[in-house]
Amino acid sequence: MASRLQEIIVDCSDPRAQARFWCEVLGYVVYDPESEDAAEIVEIGPPPEPAADDRVADLRAAPAVPTISFLRVPEEKSVKNRLHLDLSPVDTNQDAELERILAAGARRVDVGQGDGRSWVVLADPEGNEFCLLRSLAPGSWPM
Repeated sequence: MASRLQEIIVDCSDPRAQARFWCEVLGYVVYDPESEDAAEIVEIGPPPEPAADDRVADLRAAPAVPTISFLRVPEEKSVKNRLHLDLSPVDTNQDAELERILAAGARRVDVGQGDGRSWVVLADPEGNEFCLLRSLAPGSWPM
């Protein structure tokens, strides 16, 4: 028996702005748009699938994609993340995805990774680091 990664919590100063950025990057949706008005915590995740009678059994049996919740906190980010997300483009190459994510509000950062890496280190609008890995699009790299 094992536990399942259900939710990732990100401390931030503007949950709505963070949710908008990450929804654009990941193709996610805000799960409870009404709660977005309160803006103390905003949860995002993949667009929900239609309900089924045995949905709970399906959820327990299938691999889970965790949701991401952005929680308002009073302090600003001050050091490098101890945990970060790695993203891989699935329908385009890394360069095109990099341009799209930069246009959404990310920026390149140096965390000591050095030159010549196959990944790009970025930060979201509040400075949380994440990596853009090589593409998973068909034909992007040999298996």
